[in-house]
Amino acid sequence: MPCGLRAKCLRTPEKTQTRQVCFLRGKAGPQTMSASERMKQAIDSERGRQLYGGRFATVEPVFGNIRHNKRLNRFTLRGQKKVNGQWKLFCLVHNIEKLAHHGYGQ
Repeated sequence: MPCGLRAKCLRTPEKTQTRQVCFLRGKAGPQTMSASERMKQAIDSERGRQLYGGRFATVEPVFGNIRHNKRLNRFTLRGQKKVNGQWKLFCLVHNIEKLAHHGYGQ
């Protein structure tokens, strides 16, 4: 049974296929907070502070070093296989530098 307001809402109501909508009572509706608000709330929690604080010591310096010191602002190859190879080479160089700076092999 199509809606009585179909002609007012649709440009071509006779060609548009009928859709069925279901409203469930007691179920959560759409998120009231935006994604950035949810992220702020997650970071401000005790667990969020621990996790986010650890990011600066583990992940961020690696990407910063590869991007700025190795000048990998964008990949120069095309195709996922080639880009994966290029990324692995940059990671290999980063890891070899870490070993060299920490006195490995001396």
